[in-house]
Formats: sequence, C-alpha cells, structure tokens
Amino acid sequence: MWQHSPPGASPAPPFLRRGWTTGACATAAAKAAFLALRDGSFPDPVEIGLPRGGSAQFVLAEQWRDGDGCGAAVVKDAGDDPDVTHGAVVRVFLRPLPPGDGVRFRAGEGVGTVTRPGLPLPPGEPAINPVPRAMIRTELRAANLGDEPDVEVTIGIPGGEALALRTLNGRLGIVGGLSILGTTGIVVPFSCAAWIDTIRRGIDVARAGGSRHVAGATGSTSEAAVRRLHGLDEISLIEMGDFAGGMLKYLRNHPVPRVTIAGGVAKMCKLGQGRLDLHSKRGSADLPALAAMAGTAGASPGVQERIAAAGTVAEAFELSAAAGIPLGDAVAGAAWAVAASVLRGGGMTLDVLLFDREGRLRGRTAPQAVDPALPLEEHPHRS
Repeated sequence: MWQHSPPGASPAPPFLRRGWTTGACATAAAKAAFLALRDGSFPDPVEIGLPRGGSAQFVLAEQWRDGDGCGAAVVKDAGDDPDVTHGAVVRVFLRPLPPGDGVRFRAGEGVGTVTRPGLPLPPGEPAINPVPRAMIRTELRAANLGDEPDVEVTIGIPGGEALALRTLNGRLGIVGGLSILGTTGIVVPFSCAAWIDTIRRGIDVARAGGSRHVAGATGSTSEAAVRRLHGLDEISLIEMGDFAGGMLKYLRNHPVPRVTIAGGVAKMCKLGQGRLDLHSKRGSADLPALAAMAGTAGASPGVQERIAAAGTVAEAFELSAAAGIPLGDAVAGAAWAVAASVLRGGGMTLDVLLFDREGRLRGRTAPQAVDPALPLEEHPHRS
C-alpha cells in the first residue's frame, strides 16, 4: 500500500506511521470492483483521491465475481494508531441496478445499522458515513465518465460485529457491527479527532433522544458512579475521557438543560487548575496549587505544606481528609468555574462530581446556572 501525501496534511507524531480509514479502504475496493464490472479486470493496485487533495494507492487482498457482480477487498492498515479495525478486511461487492437507480448502499456482514436519531444518517440506514459515501460516489462517477452509475454497493467487514463491542457504537444506537468512517481518508496516529467526533455524536444522539441531562465522565469508574447517583440512562452518558474541552465547547453550541462532569480526583484537579485537556502528557496536577485550594477550604499552613510536598493527588486527599478539610468540594468548585466559563451563553445548569478509584464520592457542587443573569428555573434550552 502506497501513499501520495495530500497538500498541507498534518504530519503524524515523530516516528509514527499514518494509516487509512475504513472509508478510504472501502472506496478503493469499490473502485476496483466497478472497474472490473466495466472492463473485465481488476486494477491492482488501485488509486483513489483523498477528500483534502492528493491520492493513495491500495493493494487488493481479494477479488472475485459472483453472478453479475464483482467484489474486492482491502486490508485496513491503521498505521501506528491503536485502532480496533487495524488488520480487518474491508470487503465491497457491486452489482448492477436498473437504469436511474443511482448508487445505493447496503450493510454487509459486520457493518452496523443506525437505529437512533441524531447521527448524520437517519435510522434504518447502513452505518456508512457521509464522507465515505461521497468518496465512493466520486470515484465511481469518475470511472463512469462523469455520470453516476446504477450500482448497489455492499460493504462488509468479517468479524465486525465482535469488533464493534470494543467501540461506542452500541451507545450511539449503531447495531450489528462497525461504522465505515473517515473525513480525510487518513488516520493520524493517536489523533484525538476520532474521540472528539464520538463525543459530539453522543451529544447529538442524546439531544435527539430527548435527554435533558447529560453526564461526561473521564473513565468507566466515574461513569458508573454518576449513572447510579443521578439515575441516568445510557443515552445520557458521554465518554468524555481526557477531552473536557472538546465536550464543553460542543455543548456550548448544542446545549442541553443540565450537564454533569464526573471524574477522578486527579483529572478534576487539572480541570480546576484551568486545563481542558486532562491527559497525563499535558502534565500532572499542580500540587502547590492544590495546597492553595485546601487553604481556601480551611487547611492550616502546616497542612498546606504537607499537601504541596505530597507525592500524588491521592496522598494530598488523604492528608486533607485526616485534617477534616473538604478538599474535594473545593476542587469541584474550581472545576465548576472553569467548565462554566466555557459553557457561558448556553443557558445550562452544571454540577461537578469527584470520585476516587473505588467510585466513592469525594467532592461535589450543587447544580448551578452557568449564566447567573437568569434564574435557575428560567434557563432556556436552545434547540
């Protein structure tokens, strides 16, 4: 498999190899199958254009004929990205349709179906996202002298239903398999773009499903804890991870009446110290700043000194607990202020919850309006 880099493409992190989206792989396989229908032979390798310019070539892993149709397959190479679909076989089968039918898409083995509103595709459609559909249509039109051909395009990923259990597809209402994804055709190793896109789609699904309260959590422990505490259903849970800023910024323009942020003590300390990216690579929690927070909660200078010298945030919390200092509530309040500054203008209420590794509540704020000019009960929900 070879790549012609698109103009202005963002480089991958040093020493990490870029890969290809399932959408790019499906496009290459679809083009090969169409050319075999048209000319009687499969091109190998097959070249496709990329959405942001440039092109890429793919080697076929399979090619076959079945009745009046042709099929081809490409092995997904995600480069050095930890993608669950790395090494999966993306199979595409094309068969002619009556004149005037155009290009129609079907989900084959291992590709899911949309069942909930709020995604870019309506319920009942195969989970083949708009950009891959456009990529396939573009290549097929070009191969058909500019006219859209009349073909049915069935995309499958053998084993995709099992792989989908390791994704958030079920929560988004995509059942039966994986999604065919990609906006650029290229996978940048360890890119946050895919996670943030999933956060956005989760918010879209929650809003479309009528949810009036969503909770973003940094991990599985805090998610399970906030779900129990607030009695939320699955559609209202957003796997925020480290991307607090990505979730909050999207909610500001796509609001719901109430938002909860739930996380471990260390992650919430970072948020309270003004960080919207909570990943460890962005730095650890500032223990002297945490000691100052403890001071606002009533800690003596001696306790503050011990907190500032602590080895971990967990140790700092134990020191505070031993001194009877509600450090968790102070951290939650600081995190609330940072998050609220991002959400301003959306007419929402916000609360923040801190949990330890065992899921025990260690600090919280009450739900408060982020736009204080409006009474809490009068805050609007912009649709």
